[in-house]
Amino acid sequence: MCISMVVKFFLLASLLWGGAFFTQVSCFGFNFTSISDDSNLILSNNSSVFQAIQVTPDVGSLPMTNKSGRAFYNRRFRLWKKRGVNAVFNSSFTLHIKNQTATAGEGLAFVLTDSTGVPENSDGQWLSIVNATTNGTSQANIVAIEFDTRKSYSQDLDGNHVGLDINSIYSIKQVSLNSSGVKLSTGTIVTVHVQYDGKNITVSVGHNAENLDLVLSYPIDLSEFLPQKVFVGFTASTSIYTQTNCVKSWEFNGSDFDEGLKFWVWIVVAAAVVVLLSSGVAFYFYRKKRNNTEDVEDTYPSIEEQIQSTTQAPRKFFPGKHPHHRCQSKGLLSCGLPCLHLSMGRIILLPEANLLHFQIFLPDKIILYGEELKGGQQCLPIDYASDKSNLILSNNSGVFLEDSLQVTADVGSLPITNKSGRAFYNRPFRLWKKRGVNAVFNSSFTLNIKNQTATAGEGLAFVLTDNTDVQENSYGQWLGIVNATTNGTSQANIVAIEFDTRKSYSQDLDGNHVGLDINSIYSIKQVSLNSSGVKLSTGTIVTVHVQYDGKNITVSVGHNAENLDLVLSYPIDLSEFLPQKVFVGFTASTSIYTQTNCVKSWEFNGSDFDEGLKFWGWIVVAAAVVLSGEAPPPQVPIERPSFVWPAMPPSFSGSDHSLTGSQLTPFSDISAR
Repeated sequence: MCISMVVKFFLLASLLWGGAFFTQVSCFGFNFTSISDDSNLILSNNSSVFQAIQVTPDVGSLPMTNKSGRAFYNRRFRLWKKRGVNAVFNSSFTLHIKNQTATAGEGLAFVLTDSTGVPENSDGQWLSIVNATTNGTSQANIVAIEFDTRKSYSQDLDGNHVGLDINSIYSIKQVSLNSSGVKLSTGTIVTVHVQYDGKNITVSVGHNAENLDLVLSYPIDLSEFLPQKVFVGFTASTSIYTQTNCVKSWEFNGSDFDEGLKFWVWIVVAAAVVVLLSSGVAFYFYRKKRNNTEDVEDTYPSIEEQIQSTTQAPRKFFPGKHPHHRCQSKGLLSCGLPCLHLSMGRIILLPEANLLHFQIFLPDKIILYGEELKGGQQCLPIDYASDKSNLILSNNSGVFLEDSLQVTADVGSLPITNKSGRAFYNRPFRLWKKRGVNAVFNSSFTLNIKNQTATAGEGLAFVLTDNTDVQENSYGQWLGIVNATTNGTSQANIVAIEFDTRKSYSQDLDGNHVGLDINSIYSIKQVSLNSSGVKLSTGTIVTVHVQYDGKNITVSVGHNAENLDLVLSYPIDLSEFLPQKVFVGFTASTSIYTQTNCVKSWEFNGSDFDEGLKFWGWIVVAAAVVLSGEAPPPQVPIERPSFVWPAMPPSFSGSDHSLTGSQLTPFSDISAR
């Protein structure tokens, strides 16, 4: 009887799970062949429906100048399931854009965003995508395909182009429509098809839906830039130049993970019921058998209880709420103490405890020019610039004892034109724990940049990236950061603070500025250093301090480390643009214009989530091997254990490892008595 029930239960489970594999996930979609009502739309104040979606006003006596509007489908679309696992979608729509002034203005865009509200002051060149405050910031949370009808800034190709925008009105890729025979603002119907396959976005345009030209294709992981759930729709704007911004028809089809999740919830519930019932049957037979045997285990007390009742039992860790309980180990590239108060790369328990000796290796210290830093705590033996073991250097980079880290070679007979180089610390740094939960760090370094031609070129950058290799053809204006292929793409995986010494493209402020770059050489923010009295390429030492608090990055620059000027501050969530583990270091380049690109000293301090986990792993091991009958263990504090550090050697030329004074002998093996 019971066996028959079990068979039935497992048969039911098989049917349920089998059905899961043959059930199709529902799709997200709609099709407005003609648009006559707004019941399924979210419209801004300046938008309306009158035989079309009028994203900005274009009927009656409504004024048309300096307007911005938004129109969205009223249900959110789940764009991705987890980072890198994106939904696919395609959308087709027809546009009717007709200039109302001699020059059309400004444009319309198909967008994905989490906000349906119109940004304040987003009329004119902003196309209602962003405004002057949110432009280039992650808080914009928007990706747009713009159909621009006026050349409103110098980087615009012309007044008739398609562009891909990410959190900014400055397109990462744009294509003129002149060669395809499409003129956006003449009042003719333009058909557009946008397709995303989870990895690549394409845009096709034409006057005939059966014969569209592919005008733009770009690799992009939308999960890096947008939240899971987004609205799809349109934005548009006018300025003193006006036009109609109408969407005549609109179709959208996409895979929506939400529907799949709801289905799987039912599958899991059904399977759970089967498992519980099956377990009940199994438990019935188990109890029946157990009742016929003697339960000998009950005669023995708990071993853990016996251990805990002794005076030598280890005390359990108290839930963290004491100083440093959230602190993580720091990797130092100069003299200083990390947050666990370590001054060298090894931790040693007191020998008096007679318990366990172990090591935790943190990054070695390095001073790039082989001198002691004055005024700070003494450090244990360090590696000097002649030792490259702590650095990852490209072919064009080098470390020279007499001087500094040369990101591009500048000594001997080596040619220095058209070079790009990279130099990184050799251990990756875990930048974030989960999206939005970032490590904090600060880094100080001194630069020596000296023009070798009348005009200096090109620049140097402090970077975070997952790739230590030099990009092919990344010399010249690319500063070793990206090249023409990776510029503006998410595959670049790089954030840089550039110190640019030549105005190499029209958007550069000048040949003496600091810029913040994200996957591109086109800075999302840049500041000239002329007002701060710092000239990068004169050969004088320039001190830089970069700080990131998990939400905002700041850059301070000056000739005196005690008196630096804050020159750049920008809100940024680095977890949106970089992988969890990154290398920190420098890139630089030259062109036909050359300069030295030298880093004279470098210090880096950061909370590294990995080290904290490894540290606590070793502490658990230490607590677990306390053996009964040995010397009494030390009292374990309720916060992280205390350590005593060796006395410092008299100089950096050697290290005394004897037991004289308060020095302790380092151990290389884990051992217990």
